[in-house]
Amino acid sequence: MGNCSSFNAFRNQYNTHSLIGTEDHTHEGIKTVHVEKECEFSTGSVLCVCVVTWNMNGKFSPKDLKELVSKDRKFDLLAIGFQEAPKHNVAGLLEESLAETHSLLGESTMQSLQLFIFGAKSSKSYIKELRVDTQAVGGCGGLIGRKKGAVAIYLNFSGIRMVFISCHLSAHEHKVDERNSQCKHISHSLFSKDDNPSSRPSHVSVWLGDLNYRLKDISTQPARNLIHKNLQSLLIEKDQLLQEAERGEVFNGYCEGTLSFKPTYKYNVGSSHYDTSYKIRVPSWTDRILFKVESNSGIDAVLHSYESIDCIKSSDHKPVKAHLCLKVNHA
Repeated sequence: MGNCSSFNAFRNQYNTHSLIGTEDHTHEGIKTVHVEKECEFSTGSVLCVCVVTWNMNGKFSPKDLKELVSKDRKFDLLAIGFQEAPKHNVAGLLEESLAETHSLLGESTMQSLQLFIFGAKSSKSYIKELRVDTQAVGGCGGLIGRKKGAVAIYLNFSGIRMVFISCHLSAHEHKVDERNSQCKHISHSLFSKDDNPSSRPSHVSVWLGDLNYRLKDISTQPARNLIHKNLQSLLIEKDQLLQEAERGEVFNGYCEGTLSFKPTYKYNVGSSHYDTSYKIRVPSWTDRILFKVESNSGIDAVLHSYESIDCIKSSDHKPVKAHLCLKVNHA
């Protein structure tokens, strides 16, 4: 970021107590936004945020963890969320891998659900406020250590108030209503116990994680045939998450990049081949990154990438990465 101090004078007031953002009763669904390869903002007023989500399937691969953060580090903040994280020192390995350029600013964990935020070496002085919270939604997904719920970090970075929510929702296609209910419960519960009268809601909200929404009304072989022909875009209309958002059930007013990458679940571990077990699950975009910028925040956002990382093969999920740039519009 060219000049962090340019954000310090930026402030906005809200008439709500929710740290996650204002309550919006209009129906917008999820807006699909296109990736802009070039930043159209001046470098002196841009905050670049990299967001990564990965369901690790309980497997620990130092090589793959390093691969997550080894490439282009042209970002000020890195928010990285894990689901089904193994009982290893994941944070320590990430800190070691990022040591030359970034340091750990905050973490929120609840068993196998983990969220870490790293900032550029010079960024700690710009942290005005940092809070963490967790919210379980019951159950372990049938296996010990596969916690369902959300972990969150609220961050005031030089006047830009952001909340990052990493979640793992209920599995299986037929549990769509349960997932909707969990989203609502998490959204209303996180930071609700915060009685600090000076707290103000976020300008930017980011949800990441294994949301577990599946493809609906299509069997596995037709779906795989389309993916094999690189025609996965024809499957987007079958995506439960977009359908439920269109109905006004979840994530109203949020944005997401185009689903141009292949569905991220379920793969045979150690490969880029879809599930060949007896269940032969329908491939689905279970792993997502969504963001919302409050309309009266004075902030513009540009999405510079939204992709899966196919070369990582230690889990039955592929990680998903987004690169978001924020600009404050001064009056």
